[in-house]
Amino acid sequence: MSAVDTYQRTDPLVGSLLEGRYLIETTIAAGGMSTVYRGVDTRLDRPVAVKVMDSRYSRDEAFLVRFQREARTVARLKGDGLVAVYDQGGGGPDGPAPYLVMELVDGGTLRELLRERGPMPPHAAAAVLGPICRGLAVAHAAGLVHRDVKPENVLISDDGEVKIADFGLVRAVAEAGVTSTSVILGTAAYLSPEQVATGDSAPSSDVYAVGVLAYELLTGRTPFTGDTALSVAYQRMDNDVPPPSAAIAGVPAQFDALVARATARDPRARFADAGELGEALADVVDELGLPPFRVPAPRQSAQHRAATAAQRPGGDENRAAARPPAPYRPTRQLPAVGADDPTDAHRPDADQQDADHYDDAQYQPVTGQFAGVELEEFHWARQRAKRVLLAWVLVILTLTGLLAAGAWTLGNNLANLI
Repeated sequence: MSAVDTYQRTDPLVGSLLEGRYLIETTIAAGGMSTVYRGVDTRLDRPVAVKVMDSRYSRDEAFLVRFQREARTVARLKGDGLVAVYDQGGGGPDGPAPYLVMELVDGGTLRELLRERGPMPPHAAAAVLGPICRGLAVAHAAGLVHRDVKPENVLISDDGEVKIADFGLVRAVAEAGVTSTSVILGTAAYLSPEQVATGDSAPSSDVYAVGVLAYELLTGRTPFTGDTALSVAYQRMDNDVPPPSAAIAGVPAQFDALVARATARDPRARFADAGELGEALADVVDELGLPPFRVPAPRQSAQHRAATAAQRPGGDENRAAARPPAPYRPTRQLPAVGADDPTDAHRPDADQQDADHYDDAQYQPVTGQFAGVELEEFHWARQRAKRVLLAWVLVILTLTGLLAAGAWTLGNNLANLI
C-alpha cells in the first residue's frame, strides 16, 4: 500500500462536506503546511481544488487576516495564465481549518512534466514561459508579487493550458506567528538575491525566479546546487546564473541573454516586471522564428491519479487496491529541486519525494529528449532552417542584382534602340 493510499484511508476530510458546500473526494497532494484535495462544489455542481491549511493556522490571527486579504485580492485577478480562486473560508477555534477553493486544473505540474520528458527545446520552453509571464504580468499590474515561482506552482492542463497558482500564500505564511525558523519561504533554488539577503520582494524578484525557471526548462537542471537549501540560496549572492548554452548544446544565444538579464543580481538591471520580460521573450520567439507548441500535460500526475480515485466506485478499499501504471521516465532522471518545500500547492505524492534532495551528482548537464525527440535534432533542424533561409536570401539578392543590371543596361542603350 502506498503512502498516498494510507493517507486517503486515514484523512478525516475525505468524504466530508466542508462547511455544507464542498464535498471532499480525494487527496491530490499533501505538504507540511497544507493539503490539496479534489472536490465538488455541490451548490454549483462543478469540480474544484480545495487547499486546506494546517489546523495550527486556525488560531493565528495574523495569518487569518492576511490569508483572507490575499484571497480577496487574488480572486479579482483575471488572466489566462492564472489559476482562478473561487472562495475562501475556515479559521477560528470552532471552525474548519483555513481553506481556499480554486479552479481545478485537470493535468499536472510542470515539475511532473520535467520528470517525465526532460529538458525542453527552445520553442517548447517559450510555450511554457509565455503564459507564466502573462499571468505574472496581470498580478504585477495589480501590485501583487507571487514570491514563490517554481515548477510545482505551474500547472499544465490536459488541453495544453499553462497556469500559475498559489499567489499570496507565502506572504500570508510569513506573517503567521507559528512559522518555523526552519522553513524557507520560497523554494531555495528560485529565490532572488534580495529575498535571501533581506526577505524583500518585488516584481523583479518574480522575474529572477522566472529566469531560473527558464534555465531549468532549457537544461534540465537548476543553476545552483548544494548540500542544503540554505547553501543553495546563498550561492546566488556571489554568483551569476551561467548561460544555459554552457550546460546543453543547441540553446540559442538569445535565450542566454534573456536568462542573464532576468537573473541579474542587481534588481535594477533586470526586467522591471513580468510584462517587460514577456515582451522580451516574444521578441526572441520572433527573431528565432520559433514555431507554436502545445505544451503536453504530464501523463502520470498526482492530479490524474486523484481523478481516477474519485471516479472509481467502491470507496477507499478499491482506491487502496489500485495501482497506477509505471510512469514514463526519460533516460536521465531529472532532479526535483524544491519538492520538499512545505509551501508546495500541488506537490507530487510521497513516493516521488524520496528523490527530492540536493545531490550534486544529479545535476550534471542533461542532453536527453523532449516529447520523445532528441534535443540535438531540434538544434540541427534549426541550423537547417537557417541554411535554407540564407539560400533563399542569396537567390533573391542574385535575381535582384540581375534585374538591376538589366535595367541599367537597357537605360544606357535606350537612345540607340530608339
